[in-house]
Amino acid sequence: MFSLAKETIRIAFDSIRSQLLRTILTVLIIAIGIMALVGILSGVSALENTITGNFLSMGSNTFNFQRYEFTAQRQSSRERQKINPVISYRNVKEFEENYTFPFTKVAVSFFGTSTAEVKYESKKTDPEVAVIGANEYFIENSGLEIAYGRSINVFDAQNGNSVCVIGSDLHKALFADDNPIGKTVSVRGSKFKVVGVLKEKGSTFGNNQDLRVIMPLKKARSIFTNANINYNLSVKVDKGDMLDAAKDDAIITFRNIRGLNPIEKNDFGITGSDDLLNQVAQNTAALYIAAWIISIITIFGSTIALMNIMLVSVSERTREIGVRKALGAKSKTIAFQFFMETIIIGQLGGLLGIALGILIGLAVANGFDLEFSTPWVAMIWATSIAFIVAIVSGLYPATKAARLDPIESLRYE
Repeated sequence: MFSLAKETIRIAFDSIRSQLLRTILTVLIIAIGIMALVGILSGVSALENTITGNFLSMGSNTFNFQRYEFTAQRQSSRERQKINPVISYRNVKEFEENYTFPFTKVAVSFFGTSTAEVKYESKKTDPEVAVIGANEYFIENSGLEIAYGRSINVFDAQNGNSVCVIGSDLHKALFADDNPIGKTVSVRGSKFKVVGVLKEKGSTFGNNQDLRVIMPLKKARSIFTNANINYNLSVKVDKGDMLDAAKDDAIITFRNIRGLNPIEKNDFGITGSDDLLNQVAQNTAALYIAAWIISIITIFGSTIALMNIMLVSVSERTREIGVRKALGAKSKTIAFQFFMETIIIGQLGGLLGIALGILIGLAVANGFDLEFSTPWVAMIWATSIAFIVAIVSGLYPATKAARLDPIESLRYE
């Protein structure tokens, strides 16, 4: 029995090689469907990994005040979108003074510019450095870590000292292999002593997180004097079981600062990393559903194409089937041969589709600076689907070949 199966498989491979062009086209048709599945799922997974990693870096016990909610609600054509006032310096200072919830750290910061030019002696960067003014808690609350030196401390923040912490790419650009700690750099004509270097974070969607300068809030305010600067508040709770109470107290405090009465809605947004992750999960779930719909349509087309090609193969080899039956081949042996041909073609298409899909996912991840991971789940699904496609496509042609009458088959031209 084993030797018969082995011989049948060998014949199936010989038949595939004899129709090489047709086999290649069939494999490509199946590969396109599998490639769509693996490629889209790989890209969505890379997007989810990157966004989730960025949000998790905020810390699970951190929440932020911002001008608007994270999700913008759809407005009808007759309804005007509510414009919230900026979170002003006065707002954040009052919050620092009035928010006294235990085991919390309040970080205050604002984004100065993303086009600063930083100089050190005769070297200077392109005008693409981000400058952030922050207090002593900003680096910790943002999930950043110091690679060399120290962070901005309370004395720097209170006195507006001319010190700064720089990103790893800025370190490489200006100081190469030198130790930057204690060196003086120039930002918009002001001198700053480098006291720390951040650990590398990488980039997201083309936004380089390692090309930035963080300086004390007071000092940054003397450089960036734009009107209506929007400040950011971030609160970190050291004890996780107190997070909800800390958030509720923070909302009450900020509503009082804004002068809102009890029936007025918040004119600000408050978001925690958990809220952001839930929103990401909802959005990526929709993308996964769309990916499956597109892939199923493509794979359905591949199934029909493979079945048609196998039916053509049965018609072209009708005389061969008659000869084999005349020599004593059983119907189940004929059916097994055609069935194995379909399975082999299906698995070749699946393997090629998986390889192409991974390459597409990798290209998307590299193109958009996403965190790529091997899509094992998508690969398992792709292998299973390729096998199911082969079974569905090969069942009818194999049955048709097995039922051919040997006498009529020998007469076939």
